Amino acid sequence: MFDNLSSFFIQWAVTALSLWLASLLFKGVRFDGTGSLVLSALLLGFVNAVLRPILIVLTLPLTLLSFGLFLLVLNALLLMLVSRLIKGFSLSGFWTAFFASIFITLLGLVAGLVLFGGEVKWNAPVPAQMHPRWI
Repeated sequence: MFDNLSSFFIQWAVTALSLWLASLLFKGVRFDGTGSLVLSALLLGFVNAVLRPILIVLTLPLTLLSFGLFLLVLNALLLMLVSRLIKGFSLSGFWTAFFASIFITLLGLVAGLVLFGGEVKWNAPVPAQMHPRWI
């Protein structure tokens, strides 16, 4: 239980660090304080865990037509959603969100690989054997 909790806090810290570095790198990303940064990191993690998979399934035809590039637009839109929901977090526009989301994703991926020993974990349960009703 505590292993999952510690990895949650590490991922939350990595997301907060990525958002903070994005605010230093991109002029259009701004936080009013540490509280809004921490809350934005928590909400971004929640949105990516809950809302993003649903949107990926709903926009699958568009993603396939664009050879996966629509996922970058989806990430930017989710970052813009978080900025609308958190009072102290602001983005100047779509393109700022687009490039900031690419930066945040890449930095989070690299930090996750470094912190978790280069091991990518899939948390989705996978059945060991296909059930006849699933075919």
